[in-house]
Amino acid sequence: MAASEIFIQATETDPDVIAGRAVREAHDRLLSGLAELTTVQPVAQELVDFCLHEVRRYLVTADRDLYAPASDDDETRLLVVALRIGTAALNTQIDELAAAGPVDAARLGVMIAATLDTHLQIEESVLLPALAGLPSVDPSLLASDVRAYLAGEQLEEPTVIDVRRIARGGRHPRVFARYARLAPGGSFILVNSHDPKPLRNEFEARYRDTFSWDYLQAGPEEWRVRIGKVAVDA
Repeated sequence: MAASEIFIQATETDPDVIAGRAVREAHDRLLSGLAELTTVQPVAQELVDFCLHEVRRYLVTADRDLYAPASDDDETRLLVVALRIGTAALNTQIDELAAAGPVDAARLGVMIAATLDTHLQIEESVLLPALAGLPSVDPSLLASDVRAYLAGEQLEEPTVIDVRRIARGGRHPRVFARYARLAPGGSFILVNSHDPKPLRNEFEARYRDTFSWDYLQAGPEEWRVRIGKVAVDA
């Protein structure tokens, strides 16, 4: 088999590539939907519904799956702040669209399409490459969650993660990905066949005083730890 064929096969099965493809598929669906609906004159209710439901559902998905894992990393924190500012601006425009008359709705529809296009380009060209190097990102989980969005499924976050069922090499990324999505004050339970001290050391190095670690069961055959995100007082 030629080296180029091996490279193509490896690329096609690379989790980061698969995750990126899923995100781009979501982007394409949003932009094509807006492009089609903004050409309809006068502006139809379908455009308002698309923005209120489809666009906003993606923005929530992106914040949970793309922004949250990058929000605690020094190299991507400011990028996430900028993207969340962009999300807030899009939500404001969508609110204005929902309350607008036909003339203003047409103008706002074009503005939303242009703002979203720029927003998604930043996700693809800057954020996605940065996510590939973060320990808090599990690309396989990211891909499955984005595909759940594409399928219109409601995603439920697990309250218990049994790492014994996860292949070695994917356990710590899965735990960090779940922690990244926690709201302040939230927690989940880790189940393992041994004391997860190496994982705790990683949490100490990465999150220091922003996480909690409470043993619920300490062997001899099963360990259960409640891992939480410390709520910061306003």
